[in-house]
Amino acid sequence: MHGGHEHDHVNGGGTLGTMRQGAGHNRQTEPKRVAQWQTPHRRDAAAAGGGPQPVETDIDLVEGAFVEGFPQASDATSFLRLARVPFEGVAADGAKLALLRVEIEHVADVGSITPHLGGASFRYDPLPGRMVSCRKRLRLVYFDGQKARTLGLAEALRLA
Repeated sequence: MHGGHEHDHVNGGGTLGTMRQGAGHNRQTEPKRVAQWQTPHRRDAAAAGGGPQPVETDIDLVEGAFVEGFPQASDATSFLRLARVPFEGVAADGAKLALLRVEIEHVADVGSITPHLGGASFRYDPLPGRMVSCRKRLRLVYFDGQKARTLGLAEALRLA
């Protein structure tokens, strides 16, 4: 007996064999569905439904894998096709875009600034080695007929 009540925790709190064990204190739960972000949505299915193609749920992970693999690809054009990056498309504002360049930028934060009260000045501190943060950024550069536009992977995948 504990907390003013008595029951069998091993068997979900009911009589032996009458209840299945659930998560939490004396609660049964419905089994959770497995999310599979790995299964891409087909473009023809989205076109049949009339709506734009949904973007991947974990686009940050997809973009990270793209950044890792693109520089090692023996054929950059084929890699872009496998990733379903459109070479030409129409933006939400109706502009026709053509892919010019893939940029992968390596960024390292090596210092920190803290504004002083009032914001007129600041304090600069270089970061110790273990606090330096490194990341890579992906940019897809498209031309719209007048100027270059920089899109992220999610924006490029939304092009019609």
